[in-house]
Formats: sequence, structure tokens, C-alpha cells
Amino acid sequence: MKNITVAHSPDADDIFMYFAIKFGWVNLNGVNFENIALDIETLNQKALQNIYDITAISFGLYPKIRDEYALLRTAVSFGEGYGPKIVKLKDKKLKRNFKVALSGEHTTNALLFKIAYPDARIVYKNFLEIEGAVLSGEVDAGVLIHESILGFSDKLEVERELWDIWKELCKEDLPLPLGGMAIRRSIPLNQAIEYENILTKAVKVAHTHQNLLSQMLLARDLIRVDSKTLKKYLGLYANDTSITMSNKQYDAIDKLFALGFERGFYDAKLEVRDFLIPIEYKELRES
Repeated sequence: MKNITVAHSPDADDIFMYFAIKFGWVNLNGVNFENIALDIETLNQKALQNIYDITAISFGLYPKIRDEYALLRTAVSFGEGYGPKIVKLKDKKLKRNFKVALSGEHTTNALLFKIAYPDARIVYKNFLEIEGAVLSGEVDAGVLIHESILGFSDKLEVERELWDIWKELCKEDLPLPLGGMAIRRSIPLNQAIEYENILTKAVKVAHTHQNLLSQMLLARDLIRVDSKTLKKYLGLYANDTSITMSNKQYDAIDKLFALGFERGFYDAKLEVRDFLIPIEYKELRES
């Protein structure tokens, strides 16, 4: 039995993908998918060290790991009119060099934030600690991500939506790329294609049976939120656009990479289609 590590965040959208495999709804003969659940910035740091076979990452990180990992087409999260939120205490005026808490150096929201607010003083925290840091006055503002965007203290208000920053920078009708999955390049190509296929099936099955899977995860206390919030969150980040990337989503990632390159965050301007697993390899091999 081959053991393949699949690292993902403990957030509902990632858990949905993995537990469709864990519960035996989809499987691959001879392969055991071992899950590791860590926060997204820890996963980004592990990806820089080439630790896991398959891992969730922030799209903002990918150009820095392109030599070691290819991108998968499935289990992706994009924002369409929504996304991370910059919050502050109500009626607080932010100075140009305000202190802000971000969820990680390599997250997509950090990249966009740095472009929009080059003079801000940044500290990095686990995303679950950001709201508290703003409330306590430790920082002037914080960027909320994941389910934190759906409910936070009424002492806070939204200073700006990352979606609005994205639209201003992007200047095109494209979704906001947040996170996806990457696979180690050292895995033989025919196997990598099989792994991508099974993960795609897992995401599709999880989406199709969302209500049942939600009940199972909630009953096992595997989700941080209640059923109502879970349903809303999955509608945002684990919907039918998460199953397989579209051309519009590819274009959005290309735009993100271009913005990062133009602002000096990357050493090259990438086009995402050049860094996907070449699925035509299997078709050519079997023809």
C-alpha cells in the first residue's frame, strides 16, 4: 500500500474534500491517502520545504514553489464578490502606517494587502487570533479570512474588502484567487494524474452530497462552526466552481501572478496553464 500525504487546512472546504475519501466514498486501489490538517500559512511554509506529497497552498505562494510542485485543477477557492475583510474598531481612523495583523506572509491576502498598503506595519498571526488582536488594540486592523468573515464582534467594522482591492488592481471581470492544491513534481506523472482524478472525484462527491457530509462532520465535531454557518461558508468556498478550474479562473490566477511580478514579489511572470499536470500524457501513453 502506497502512502500519500494530503495536507489541508482544518477549514470546512478542505475538510469536505478529504473526508469524502476518509469515509470511503471514493478511493484508489493500492493507495492510502494520509491527511494532515494545519493552518494555511503553516502549509505554505511546509510547501517551501517540500514536505508533503499533495498540499493546500495559497495561490500567492505558488510562484515560489513552482520548481518543486505542480498545481492541481481541483479543490480551489475563489471569491466572487466576497473574500477576506480588513476590520478595525468602529470609528477608528487608520494612519498611513497603521499596524495590521495578517494570517501569513505567503497568503494571497497578504500579497494584495502589501500592494494596496505599502506603508502598513505588518505582524503575522494565526487567523483565529486576529479578531482578538484588533479588539485588544494590539493592532490597528486585521485581515479576517475563512469563516471569520461571516461573524465577528459588533465592536468592529469593515474598513475595506479584499474583493474591492482585487477589482481595483485587476481591472477585469475575474474572480479573486485565494487557494488551491499543489502536488510534488517528484511523483511519477501517471500516478500524479491518478491522484488528481481521485481528488477531483472527492470534491465532486462532497459537493453533490453536501447535506449528508455536513451532518456527518458536525456529528463528529470536526467543524468549527454551526450548521447554518457551515452551509453559508460552503456556498462561498466549496461550491461547483471548486471542482475543476475554468478558463476564467486560470485567467484570474495569471492576473494575480502578473500583479505580484510587476510589484517585485516574484522573480518571473508565470502563466498558470504551464504549471498544471499535463493530463494529455496519459491519453498519449494509452493511444
